[in-house]
Amino acid sequence: MSRGLVQGLAWSLSTGAAVTLSWWGVHTVMAGTAYDRPRALPITAQNSSTPPEPPRASPAPRTPGPSASPSRTSPSPSPSRKPAPEKPEPPAPEPSPSPEPGNVKGYTVDGGRVVFDIGDAAAELVSATPDAGWQMQVWKQPTWIRVTFTQEGREVSVFCTWNGHPPMVQFDER
Repeated sequence: MSRGLVQGLAWSLSTGAAVTLSWWGVHTVMAGTAYDRPRALPITAQNSSTPPEPPRASPAPRTPGPSASPSRTSPSPSPSRKPAPEKPEPPAPEPSPSPEPGNVKGYTVDGGRVVFDIGDAAAELVSATPDAGWQMQVWKQPTWIRVTFTQEGREVSVFCTWNGHPPMVQFDER
């Protein structure tokens, strides 16, 4: 009986250790990757004579109504009681201005494709897609972005930097 208990305890501890180690390994690898949702940017024609429509505001969230289940301990409200005035809703946040047409630039290199939204003083990564068989890694810092594609010892990097100068894109292949 005690032998079975010891074996069950040993199995539980080893399984718990394996699950913990696996979770830690996956968490460590995934923490350094960029899985931000891609931003949808407006597509405008260069020769368009009509200005693009401004973004529509989303409808205000609904306030929950009174509870459907009555409480047995609380007395029913008297007709002379007035309901408490509702708090005014905070104003909706202002939509961010859409980028000027032509600021989104794509770069195709051996290993994949990188798309940046390049502004006057900064840039933002819109998407990075590796080609089949290539692996990709992304680094983001306040003054630069690096996307590196690797395959069988080969490394192709796309850098976008803007530290004290307008954003510029550079390529490095090793």
